[in-house]
Amino acid sequence: MFGLIRKTKSGTAKLMALLLLMLSAMTAGLHAQPSRDRLILKDGSYQLITRYELKGDRVRYFSAERSQWEELPTSLVDWEATEKWNRAHDPDAAKLTQKPGSQNEQENGPPNPDAAEAAKLDAEEAASRSDEIARMPLVSPGLHLPDETGVWIMDTYQDQPELVHALQTNGDLDRTHDHSVVRAQIGATGGAKELIRIEGAYAPVQLHVNDPVIYVSLDQPGDDEAPDNAMTVDTHGASTAMRDKNAHSSPDSDYVLIRLTSNHNLRTATAAEIYRMTTPGHTEEIIEMKKELMPGARWMKLTPATPLLIGEYALMERLSPREINLDVWSFGVNPRAKENKDARSAIETP
Repeated sequence: MFGLIRKTKSGTAKLMALLLLMLSAMTAGLHAQPSRDRLILKDGSYQLITRYELKGDRVRYFSAERSQWEELPTSLVDWEATEKWNRAHDPDAAKLTQKPGSQNEQENGPPNPDAAEAAKLDAEEAASRSDEIARMPLVSPGLHLPDETGVWIMDTYQDQPELVHALQTNGDLDRTHDHSVVRAQIGATGGAKELIRIEGAYAPVQLHVNDPVIYVSLDQPGDDEAPDNAMTVDTHGASTAMRDKNAHSSPDSDYVLIRLTSNHNLRTATAAEIYRMTTPGHTEEIIEMKKELMPGARWMKLTPATPLLIGEYALMERLSPREINLDVWSFGVNPRAKENKDARSAIETP
């Protein structure tokens, strides 16, 4: 093609202009790749998109599922897999979408019906895949949270990550749910009354690390909320509590860890100890938890604000600044304990 251009001053100028135009297009492609219909992540999941653009160390994309702009770090994207999949499944994807700010799709002509049908099937598949990922997110290489409810804790035994199931309990309650609610209001004064009484000097679950990660399953969208007429009691001298008829797990809840007193065949916490969670600073007996809502809003991730000491603990749900759930999840921290029964390990992939 270049040989057809006459080597005159005018021809040379045209040649240089053409080369500069091509170079400019190539350079623009390096900074803002044409949009594809899948953005594949390194954990094997993917986002269904209509377009994307790079902004520093983040990629900004328009979600075809949620119809809104979202962002994530570029380091999470498997660019090679993204390019390979998009070229194999939709080589004309670049013609269907454009970088935001450019001229609209009218310049690209009418949409391809076959591509539209393929996009529809991809959207259905992506929706199913997204729901599966939300229900069973990857929390460690080869290790997913189970498609179950309740509280699961990430432990490490002999250098191997494991998930263990912590059961909810408080004394003699007839537990029929993985997340039941026994509401109690934090009284104006503490007391010696033991509000938490759990049989056994040690919890069945014993962790081997002092920085566990705790995952709490959440109610699915549309689930019935806990009854508003649940009975509440003052923690000072409280003697009765009525458990909600239905299980209830809310993303609005906060959580704290309370270090239990282990005497004889009981693990206990008094009203006075629980009341300390309302005071600034707390003590080493009460550990605040950092919470993070995981993508899909099906799980909440909790991490202790400070390392845990060896001992027995209860994960307590704080329903509001003045209201708690007395039905707790107990575990211990003992690096020399045996491996937890029924712990779930990572699945090796070939």
